[in-house]
Amino acid sequence: MPTSPPASGQLVLRFAPSPNGRLHLGHALSALTNERLARTMDGRLLLRIEDIDRERCTPALDVALREDLAWLGIAFDGDVRRQSEHFGEYRVALEDLRRRSLVYPCFCSRQEVRAAAAAQAAASGKPWPTDPDGAPLYSGTCRATALGGGTREIEAPHVLRLDLERALAAVGEDLAYGVFDSSGGVTRVVAQPRRWGDVVLARKDVPTSYHLAVVLDDALQGVTHVVRGRDLEAATDIHVLLQRLLGLPTPLYHFHDLLADAEGRKLAKSRGSESLADLMAQGLTPDQIRRDLGFG
Repeated sequence: MPTSPPASGQLVLRFAPSPNGRLHLGHALSALTNERLARTMDGRLLLRIEDIDRERCTPALDVALREDLAWLGIAFDGDVRRQSEHFGEYRVALEDLRRRSLVYPCFCSRQEVRAAAAAQAAASGKPWPTDPDGAPLYSGTCRATALGGGTREIEAPHVLRLDLERALAAVGEDLAYGVFDSSGGVTRVVAQPRRWGDVVLARKDVPTSYHLAVVLDDALQGVTHVVRGRDLEAATDIHVLLQRLLGLPTPLYHFHDLLADAEGRKLAKSRGSESLADLMAQGLTPDQIRRDLGFG
């Protein structure tokens, strides 16, 4: 069940890992940053398991990450929320956007999206447009078909994309959020959702994406302060837009620096970055890890 909304004025933070691999030092940094800020601000710290990817996320890894966090000595408040148990809530929000003609089915494969971006670049003589993550921006092939009343067999593999321009027309261009620092100061930041284009909000077999799930989860859990790495800073553009579209509150945000390996690359499960379990096996203690990460 979702955690109950907080009492008026109570601050709520959350740490939200995905059980698709073992946690590494980058996760420890994020979890410990959340812990320190929650305790400093006399707030609550919730744990959320982001497991919408049912192929890569497994119960065994879910158990392992919670064991790693317990080993680090991080205590969480309230119940654990698992996204895989709340697909119905995401479907309701998606249907709301669909009724308002703010999403449309897209049948383009990744290869087709890339080919369209390459063709656009060749025609303009400029590098192909990319989103903040470096992926080719979607050219809008299926949006044009949907607006023109075209049809295609809906059972074919597809995703649901947000119609960005219609979404902005619905809420206005003045989208901003607050970024807080450890001393309590807040800076106003203007969101730039256009740099993301028509993002994917769901797939045929999964009724949500990270973007849609995270804004609903934060609202349902009463999260007031979101603390996460700088690699997710740009994604806040889309999150603020979705919050406005769905009538959800916008939390304050804080983006911490990332840890890098010897080659200067961000630590990542996909690259086999040394895990907390590896460090534990080498004899490191939670206190050593806390000190090494600046939480001693």
